[in-house]
Amino acid sequence: MDRSALSDFLRTRRETLQPSDVGLPQGARRRAPGLRREEVAQLAAMSADYYTRLEQQRGPQPSEQMLASLARALRLSDDERDYLYRLAGHNVPGRFSGSAHVSPALQRVLDHLDDSPALVLSSLGETLVQNRISAALLGDRSGFTGLERSEYYRWFVHPETERIRYPEDDRDRQGRAQVAALRLAYSTLGADSRAGELVRALLKASPEFAELWERHEVAKRFEDHKTLIHPELGPIELDCQVLFTEDQSQCLLVLTAPPRSEGAEKLALLAVLGTQAFT
Repeated sequence: MDRSALSDFLRTRRETLQPSDVGLPQGARRRAPGLRREEVAQLAAMSADYYTRLEQQRGPQPSEQMLASLARALRLSDDERDYLYRLAGHNVPGRFSGSAHVSPALQRVLDHLDDSPALVLSSLGETLVQNRISAALLGDRSGFTGLERSEYYRWFVHPETERIRYPEDDRDRQGRAQVAALRLAYSTLGADSRAGELVRALLKASPEFAELWERHEVAKRFEDHKTLIHPELGPIELDCQVLFTEDQSQCLLVLTAPPRSEGAEKLALLAVLGTQAFT
C-alpha cells in the first residue's frame, strides 16, 4: 500500500469534481475547489473520518469493497479504478468478470435521474447502484452480499421475497427470462467466472432453475413494458428503457410511465414519500 500516492490520488480526483458532476446541489460558495471530503464519504457510504484518514495517510488498508465504493463516488474510469486498487495494495479486478465498478458513463446519466426509478445492473443481475425512487419501488438492494447480490440467484433460492414484485401470471415468463440472461453472461464470461459459480450454485439449489437451464434459451431479459407490484400502491404499469455499456457488461435500466397516467401518479407519490410508510 502506497499511502502517500493513494492520498494524493484521492485528493486530486476529489478536487476535479463539482457537486453537479455527482448529482449533489451546489450549495453555498466554496473556498476550495472540488468536492468536500464529507461529500465523497457520503457518496461512498463511509464515515467522513475514515475517508479523511485515508487522505491524511493515517487510515488502514481499505478493503476491496471500500475501493469499489470510492471508485464509484469519485466517478473513476476503468484505468483510474485499476490504479486505485494498485495503490491500495490489492489485485486489480477483471474488467469483464462481473466487477462491482460502475461505468462512469452510466453513473453520470443516473446522477441526473430524479423522478424516474433507475438502477445500474451487472450482467449477473446485480444492482450496482440505484436511485432513491428505485429503492422505493423495488426495495433497497444495497445490502445483499455474496451470491445473493444476484437477482437471478434470489429469484430461484428466495422466491417468496423476490417474486412478489411481479403479477402471478407473469412469473413463469420472468423466470425464463432470468435464466436466458444468465446463459448469455455464462457464454461470455466462461465456466470459471463468477457466472459459472452462480450457475453451479443454482443447479444445486433449485430444480426449477435446472429444468429451465436445460432449455438453452439465450436472450437479454428486458422487455419494453412491465407491471410491478408495490406493497402499498399495488400494480404499477411501466415502460422500460435500457442503456448498455459498449462491452454489454452493465446496463442502466430506467422505468417510466406515460404522462398523466395512473402509473405516473404512483411514481410521483413514490418520489415524494420514498421508502416511508404509506398511510
